[in-house]
Amino acid sequence: MSSESKQSIVLGDVEVSRVVEWHGAFTPARDLVPDSTARTWQDNEDWLAPDHWEPDTGRAVLTLQTWVLRSGGRTVLVDTGVGNGRERPGSPLFHHRQGDFLGSLARAGVRPEDVDVVVNTHIHGDHVGWNTVSAGAEGQEWVPAFPNAQYLIPAADDFHFGPRNAYGNGLREDDRLIYEDSIAPVHRAGQAVLWEGAHRIDEHLTLEAAPGHTPGSSVLRLASGGDRAVFVGDLLHSPVQILDPACNSCFCTDERAAASSRRRILERAADEGELVVPAHFGGSGAVEVRRNGDGFSLGRWAGE
Repeated sequence: MSSESKQSIVLGDVEVSRVVEWHGAFTPARDLVPDSTARTWQDNEDWLAPDHWEPDTGRAVLTLQTWVLRSGGRTVLVDTGVGNGRERPGSPLFHHRQGDFLGSLARAGVRPEDVDVVVNTHIHGDHVGWNTVSAGAEGQEWVPAFPNAQYLIPAADDFHFGPRNAYGNGLREDDRLIYEDSIAPVHRAGQAVLWEGAHRIDEHLTLEAAPGHTPGSSVLRLASGGDRAVFVGDLLHSPVQILDPACNSCFCTDERAAASSRRRILERAADEGELVVPAHFGGSGAVEVRRNGDGFSLGRWAGE
């Protein structure tokens, strides 16, 4: 998959497409999902490779992508990737990264001024980076990348990662940097909307809290006509977490809450026929989920 990859599907009256910022081998699979077993990856190699796993290196394959929803005459972005020129000393892969995400977005038919709503499912650096762009003569000022957009940010994450909770309890320097270059400028511009519990965007789209990965981690539900989908952010980093929803990623802040949210969202997806759309899956990026005893199995991938 290249950075120009674009896939579109129509769910009811909503068009869903994606723009990829980055795709590749990320980290050893069992470092990413520590509770997963080597056998789980090996036994499912036939479909995990090459979109989700490199058997030769043992590394998980991830995609950084923004989902573009056209709903009710408005353009909604779900998560905004890593961004350019960021100080990210704790993430060498994305430290001072330079890419052409805005160009890719334009080639998908979306100009910055066209965006009406930006959804940050949570405040992690690979979900809020293109909230802002550098400005000013020295390029030292950060301003909203989407000047006409309302930015929907979970209040619990804004508190946890912001100055009131000393930037994620001061555990990572990156958390302060992320907030200062990607969240605080949106507040200063008056474009941030903090929400908690649930937030309806329009007749088709509703945000709901799904805490655990971060305190304010959320999902976006789509319901239009007879079609259903749920954009789950980082509740899932790998399809092996569908097979065993008790398996958290190494990035989850509250493992018990994350596993509970994951199971609840997957149960509802299976029961209501929601297409599950994670932030980082490669391939077609979205999959149906079915109950399998006390667990789950994967159904059809989007586009099949």
